[in-house]
Amino acid sequence: MSNFLRHLPGRGLSGMAKPIRVQRIADRIREKLLELIVFQVSDPRLVGVTITDVTVDRELAYANIYVFAAEGSERRQDVLEGLRHAEGFLRHELIHTIDLRSFPQLRFKWDATSERAERIEELFTVLRNEKPPTKADEAGTGDE
Repeated sequence: MSNFLRHLPGRGLSGMAKPIRVQRIADRIREKLLELIVFQVSDPRLVGVTITDVTVDRELAYANIYVFAAEGSERRQDVLEGLRHAEGFLRHELIHTIDLRSFPQLRFKWDATSERAERIEELFTVLRNEKPPTKADEAGTGDE
């Protein structure tokens, strides 16, 4: 890597962005993407989509965008296809809004975290509703 790139503001000696800067970039991408999806993208497949998280690698090469829809996994394929279809427009708008020398490629991923959390909550509910064994059940009644 050239000495010029190593000494750019916000980059360490290794040429990678500092973690705090990477997080600020990810937060800005998330904020702007939400705005674009709600106000400028007219694809019906993207109605009700939420961006749950954005992670950017330290080289600023890729931005992983995690998405979810309230209807759950049954919309997964449509949502991801809609986002891939809109990717060029979204990236173009982000490039003009977020000032970076090189803008990361967008990778859309389904976030199943809330579905998993819901399933875990259901399991806890089942466990809570089961009657715990009494001491007599554990010791046996001696009728055997």
